[in-house]
Amino acid sequence: MISNDDEKNRKKLGERLKNAREKLGLTQAEVATKAGLNANYYAVVERGEGNLSFEKLQRIMKVLGIKTLEII
Repeated sequence: MISNDDEKNRKKLGERLKNAREKLGLTQAEVATKAGLNANYYAVVERGEGNLSFEKLQRIMKVLGIKTLEII
């Protein structure tokens, strides 16, 4: 079962990723392709609906030029 805190944290992370993507003028599909992910999966991540592995998060952050501490 997913706690409310976990859900809120996923949504916050998704919002931060979306904001970073929009600042760069990239589409979800462009970020997904550059990170080696499926575009639908990336959309789920931005909505805060999916569990994201650290490896995939690192790949997304690299595409968006985000440092680890900036995402927290």
